[in-house]
Amino acid sequence: MNTVLVSLHVVAAVFIVGPMAILPQTALRAVRAQQAGTVKTLARSTMVFSLLSLLVAILGFGALATSDKKDGLTVTTPWVLISLVLYVVAIALSLLAVVPALRSAGEHLSDPSTPILQNHDYKRIAMASGVVSLLLVAIVVLMVWKP
Repeated sequence: MNTVLVSLHVVAAVFIVGPMAILPQTALRAVRAQQAGTVKTLARSTMVFSLLSLLVAILGFGALATSDKKDGLTVTTPWVLISLVLYVVAIALSLLAVVPALRSAGEHLSDPSTPILQNHDYKRIAMASGVVSLLLVAIVVLMVWKP
């Protein structure tokens, strides 16, 4: 059972967390091209994938609960706990900074009275999504390394 849950956890991470990290980077290109509809769609998609990433965490808890007792893995195992904290920060940043910045950029691009996007929207998207990506990379390193 543990092998199945770990496999589902990894597959879900690839197909859910991957897009969660990549879509805002794609949105930056759409912002530069001033494609309001695309930016709005990518904002919605980023929100959906960020929320779906909770499934990855649930599967991770399932894998942790079914792990071999001799491994001594619990939520308080340092690399598990650090990964969990980094994930909470990443999803919060994605939902509370990246998605609103994408929505704002989409609205600014849709408004004919603002021909040029305000620079702070682009910077917020770039910085926040970059930090989210770095946090997700750190989680992957912790999951593989298991210090």
